Amino acid sequence: MSRIVKEFVKGLWAELPPFRVLLGLCPTLAVTSTADNGLGMGIAVLSVLTLSNMIISCLRKIIPAKVRIACFIVIAASLVVAVELLMQAYVYPLYLRLGIFVPLIVVNCLILGRAEAFASKNGVVLSIADALGMGIGFTASLTFLGAIREILGHGTIFGHHIMWSSFHPAELMGKAPGAFIGLGIILASMNALNRYLSRRKGETPPDIMNSGCASCGACGACGDIKDLNSK
Repeated sequence: MSRIVKEFVKGLWAELPPFRVLLGLCPTLAVTSTADNGLGMGIAVLSVLTLSNMIISCLRKIIPAKVRIACFIVIAASLVVAVELLMQAYVYPLYLRLGIFVPLIVVNCLILGRAEAFASKNGVVLSIADALGMGIGFTASLTFLGAIREILGHGTIFGHHIMWSSFHPAELMGKAPGAFIGLGIILASMNALNRYLSRRKGETPPDIMNSGCASCGACGACGDIKDLNSK
């Protein structure tokens, strides 16, 4: 039970996908102009990630190693199509706002990275816990960044006005540069908080490692590329 909790919790802070290991930055920067956009994209990714991890874990012993990446992509693509159709049927305005980034979930490095690094090597329960933790962390991250940009750029949160009448929105935060500014502020704040907590505990401040490859360690995709380049 402790292993299940550990795999779930790691995605909520220690390996928070967009802010700690920098996975899934494309939708993080592109669709977070508002909180509801971030929440919608996060839930879509969470659904695909959880189901793909579960299916890949079930099939891990029968998928040939040489075609595993292709099989992972086929599984993810099938799930993305299902999610896309559901969004068109029930949340069509949100689907229009997210645009091309819904079908592009299939190439989100978070989906393929967790499939290769975790689901293909672990059981179903652990794989689901890993996917839920990573997916919830990803959803919370997108919603948080979207909320910051929406408040500063429009004076609203989930479409509701919350700022005072004389508030002048910073229109830049609602545009593309605002995503980079918000991301930078969040990354700097998290790194500063980690170093502060480490110093309070008398520990050596951790190295700043906001890198997907640095935290992955188990993904075979990089190894495959290196092998191809050496031939």
